[in-house]
Amino acid sequence: MPLTIVTYHFVRDLKNSRYPAIKGRDLSEFKMQLDYFGRNHEIVTTADVVDAFGGGSTLPTNAAWLTFDDGYKDHYTNVLPALYERGMHGAFFPSVNAIAHGELLDVNKAHFIRAAESDPAPIIDEIRTFIEENQEQDGILPFAAYWDEHAKPVRYDTAEIWFIKSVLQRALPEALRIILIDKLFQMFVSVDQKGFAAELYVSQDELRMMIQCGMYIGGHGAKHDRLDRLDDKGQQEEVTASLDFLRGLGAPTTNWVMCYPHGANDEKLRALLRRNGCAIGLTIDEGTVDAAKDDPLRLPRLDTIELPIT
Repeated sequence: MPLTIVTYHFVRDLKNSRYPAIKGRDLSEFKMQLDYFGRNHEIVTTADVVDAFGGGSTLPTNAAWLTFDDGYKDHYTNVLPALYERGMHGAFFPSVNAIAHGELLDVNKAHFIRAAESDPAPIIDEIRTFIEENQEQDGILPFAAYWDEHAKPVRYDTAEIWFIKSVLQRALPEALRIILIDKLFQMFVSVDQKGFAAELYVSQDELRMMIQCGMYIGGHGAKHDRLDRLDDKGQQEEVTASLDFLRGLGAPTTNWVMCYPHGANDEKLRALLRRNGCAIGLTIDEGTVDAAKDDPLRLPRLDTIELPIT
């Protein structure tokens, strides 16, 4: 039972947006891709996938499941109408604190810092200055050490962009990383994080409307943390927050789906999820799914950019 799980994040009219450099799927291309899927795949529902892994019905040989991470307003204004008019199902995974508490996620701060500046040099200069000013802090290395390790081109990013991503998301000691990312966001993007978050994320009422339209809402943690780095208490808090949030929306909390932030998971977390009735866990590992063989709590996905639009 092969299954293609497609993952999306931003879906918007990129060239006419305030941040055209943000990495996402352009809305016109998204609609074209949906039409491509309609011709070449059978779009299955979340219930179909859960049932297939539970020993129920068999998925069609050309099955595709559409998933959307992080709970962006794009998903309500752009994705929902496109899916609904085609009779297609999507599964959406918002982070609790972004939606319920209006917190701007660190991962999104990093996205928009990069997108706000076409030239990465000013951002790198500020990072260098920050690191040099904090050399006396425990755990921080010289700027050259970070540069040598992280300034390397990867599949979709230049060396400079990958360096910025690495420093803002994981390379620095956590306390300093938080200070730096807030400083850069205020400098290059906005001084009003709450206002920015209100525009960026879907609301709880909009999520309830999406459920009424046949879409699925699943778990994505509270703070978009790497869950494999948390202790037992931290993992339990993230799972509990996810379930409480879903319950408040009227979304399923039995045989439910967890989409791991950053794809990060470990056996301890997966055992906790099993005890809490989770049926499916989504990673960011690349690949298609064999429902007869794959661990249902470690399913790979394909990014939209890996798949054709025509």
